[in-house]
Amino acid sequence: MPAKTLSGAVLGLEATPVEVEVDTISGQLHSFQIVGLPDAAVNESKERVNAAIRNAGGSPPQLSNRRIVVNLAPADIKKEGPVFDLPIAVAFLAASSQIPQESIAGNLFLGELSLDGRLRPTSGVLPVALLAQKLKTPAIFVPQENVQEAAVASTTVFGVANLNELVAHLRGQKVLTPQTPTDIDSFLRQEEPGSHNLAYIRGQEHAKRALEITAAGGHNILMSGPPGSGKTMLAKALRTILPPLFKDECLEISKIFSVAGLLNKEKPLVLQRPFRHPHHTASAVAVVGGGTHPKPGEITLAHRGVLFLDEFPEFHRDVLEALRQPLEDCQITVARATGTLNFPADFILVAAMNPCPCGHKTNPHKDCVCSPGQVHKYKRKISGPLLDRIDLHLEVPLIKYDKLAAERVSEDSHGVLQRVIRARQKQLSRLAADGLRTNSQMGVLEMKKYCQLLPDAAAILKNAVDTLHLSARSYHRLLKVARTIADLEDQPVILSQHLAEALQYRPREDEF
Repeated sequence: MPAKTLSGAVLGLEATPVEVEVDTISGQLHSFQIVGLPDAAVNESKERVNAAIRNAGGSPPQLSNRRIVVNLAPADIKKEGPVFDLPIAVAFLAASSQIPQESIAGNLFLGELSLDGRLRPTSGVLPVALLAQKLKTPAIFVPQENVQEAAVASTTVFGVANLNELVAHLRGQKVLTPQTPTDIDSFLRQEEPGSHNLAYIRGQEHAKRALEITAAGGHNILMSGPPGSGKTMLAKALRTILPPLFKDECLEISKIFSVAGLLNKEKPLVLQRPFRHPHHTASAVAVVGGGTHPKPGEITLAHRGVLFLDEFPEFHRDVLEALRQPLEDCQITVARATGTLNFPADFILVAAMNPCPCGHKTNPHKDCVCSPGQVHKYKRKISGPLLDRIDLHLEVPLIKYDKLAAERVSEDSHGVLQRVIRARQKQLSRLAADGLRTNSQMGVLEMKKYCQLLPDAAAILKNAVDTLHLSARSYHRLLKVARTIADLEDQPVILSQHLAEALQYRPREDEF
């Protein structure tokens, strides 16, 4: 008699329900087929299921003189990975009357089987658990090591160590204890100690101010300076002054890391904003995302956090140009022959570069060995449209000995963080009706409403646009930065000093 149970397939970052149907036909030569667009890993589950059921003491498919057909529906969606091992096994056990069919009806199963019947941990459990919550399934069964991750969804979750344990539960012989639901709010209240405190960075007060503006408004920043000036330390310190995650942001990030297989099994939630630091030799697929079955790349893994690109001009041209869409739309579209997927990509870009190939063009203590042509070629690796999408351009000089050896400790990250949180709260209360959270997300309509200028500030802006020949995009980004500076000073309108400070972070005409 045919049996049916439920599982889930992850497409991009979202899970879709998959019905696992098993039919056994007697009176024919033995065969075991899986249909419904399975990939190689799904097809190989036949051997894992056979061995796991046999070693668990059951009657496996290979010992039956029956034709066994497994259908993964809907049949037009590609199924990949070993996560269908468990639902195929329990559906076969029900179809062959080794467990009661009513025990699996409506429940969702997910997990990879080892040959001895143990369940191995798998990736992408959180999106499937959220799907089970949405479908209101009676229960979801996952590998024991994934149980805390699945318990983030408010549904009944059972952690299963091996197939024997699950069969005993489904037969009512030894009932499993459901996992206690994960309290997201209690996890968010757990403060993790931060490193790379701003207090540890000597000097660079101008750069620290730029980082404060960056964190307060969610702006992108490009730092240029000779090697050893502290660009990497400043970038890493930015994470310590970003505001805590909201509950929905925590779930978003955790789901991304779950699909990518990067979620800590002992901590089922990502509690801090991500800081991704890919090497400049990374491929476009690694940074943007993609593959035969598209997976999130570094751009998406940095969602709601920081994407730090050191040696910015050394990244491949296609990687740099791929940044244009996420910097503008806060998402990245990955198009493949099998379909098109949209991944979230709302991150703060922190880019760092040297002023020239040798790095010493602005170093007062070393001579630059680069020709003007080499310097021009190096800087032109970053296109104008990409530079236009970066809000703050900052020159980071070398620190002199007096500042390095000074005993005076500068303001730590905690004090800056409090100002950033207050500025973010102002933006949230102002922009919530528009579905936005930070000034960097404002469009033209929001800027008309919230970026009001006094006459003297408007005169400065007009002069800047005419003198610096700013594009429309640069003009809008300048206003957004000025709005953030005004928020940091608790001003309802943009004053002339706010606009003047924002203008300091625009690149000079001869800089690129």
